[in-house]
Order: sequence, then structure tokens, then C-alpha cells
Amino acid sequence: MEIVILLLLGVVAGIVAGLFGLGGGILFTPILFIVFNDAGIENPVVLTIGSSLFCTFIAAFGSSVRQFQQQNFYWWDGIKVGLMGAGGVYLGKLVITSPYYSQQEFVIFFSLLLIYVAYMFYRRGSRSQNDLEQNDDEMTLPQSLVTGGLGGFVAALAGIGGGGVMVPLMNLLFKKNFARSVSISSLAIVLISLSGWIQLGLTGNDIGTLSSFHWGYVDFGAAFPLAVGGLLGGFLGALFNLKINRRYLQYAFSLLAVAMALKLIVEVF
Repeated sequence: MEIVILLLLGVVAGIVAGLFGLGGGILFTPILFIVFNDAGIENPVVLTIGSSLFCTFIAAFGSSVRQFQQQNFYWWDGIKVGLMGAGGVYLGKLVITSPYYSQQEFVIFFSLLLIYVAYMFYRRGSRSQNDLEQNDDEMTLPQSLVTGGLGGFVAALAGIGGGGVMVPLMNLLFKKNFARSVSISSLAIVLISLSGWIQLGLTGNDIGTLSSFHWGYVDFGAAFPLAVGGLLGGFLGALFNLKINRRYLQYAFSLLAVAMALKLIVEVF
């Protein structure tokens, strides 16, 4: 029954990934943290992050495949941002594997991140397309460094793909149109999350996990049902991305993000 629930939750997270280029981690992380915490795993933060990045990798891959099929795909931009993001992941890994990054710090950081994402999507939902000066220019190297570096660093700290940082940066700061920003973010997240879960898989030794099917700080047994659901949902989300008026969806996601932040705070404090 738990596998079915995780699978269904993964589908929901994958749809969010495809719609908003978030990689799904914004939902994978709190789900896994609550599961690991309730199972009594001691200090489940790094295990949550590594497992969530694995789920995010699967969901983002599915979303990118769909973007490619829709001919809304930007190879070079996505690779540039993703490679910069891999460097950001390494710096973030140094922080989360230090003795100073505990459950309390993780929950505070992730809750603030959720509130930030809620604000950014509420802000975009309240503005019409005509209010945004947008362009379809290629990402420059400095833009890729800022976008990918920050996205990768946040990905490692929170177990997400970094899309909640990268999409607003590209869309609101660098004025890239929304569909292009989502596509670039989805491909970049494939590289960022791959780098993240491999680095954390190579790091963990003799740690508590939910299942015996694990590698370092990546618990495949718990993450795989979420990942499969995320893959299925990612195709659906990317399919709807270019067809749905996103304003009301953005408002709804803002409320969901705030609710998840409150849930995490209650879970730990």
C-alpha cells in the first residue's frame, strides 16, 4: 500500500515538474523527509537529499524528452546551465555533509525556499504576459554561471533540481520567455540531479536507510516508486505546459508551497 501511495505522489510531483520546470524535488523532498523521519531514521537529511535527487533526475529526464518531442528544446543552453549547476552541487554537498547542517537547519532552509517559490509564482501569476519584456536569445556564459551555479547549490542543500531558482532567474531577471526557461531548466536539472545523487551515492557509509536497496545516501527502495510516478507525471505535465493557462495553477501552487512549509516546520519543531 505504501508503494502505491508513493507512486501516486510521484505522479503529482512529476506533473508539477513538467508544468513549471521544477524537477519535482520541491515535492519529492518533503515526502521523503516525512517518510524517513516517521520511520525513525536518525538524522535523515542527507539521505532525503540524495534520494530526492535520484527521483528528480528521473522526472526531469521524462520532462526533457517530452519538451524535445514538442520541439521546445535548447540543447546548448540546457547543457551550459547544467554543467555550471554541477559545480554548485559540489559546493552544496560540502555544506550538507558537515556537522553543522542538521534537521532544524534543513527544515528552516527548505521552508524559506518554499515560501520564496510561492512568492515568485504568485508574482508571475499576477502579471500579464504583456507586462513582461521577453526575448528568445541564447543564454550567455555569465547568465548560465549565475543561473546554474545558484540552482546547483540550492539543489544540494534542499534535494531539489534547482528549477525553483533557475526558472524565475531566466524568466524574470534575464527576460527569457517562460516556455524556453522551463525547457532549459528541465535539461539542466537532468545534469544537476545526476551529478548530485552520484556524488552523494559515493559519500555515505554505514548509514541508516529505509530499505536495503541503497547506495550511499541514495535509498533506491524508497525513491524508486516516487521516481516512476514522477516519470509518468513528467510526461503529462510537459504535455500540458504549452496548452494550459497557468495563472490559476500558479496561484494554487503558491498555496501548496506554503502548506508544505508549514507541514515541515510542524514535523520537526
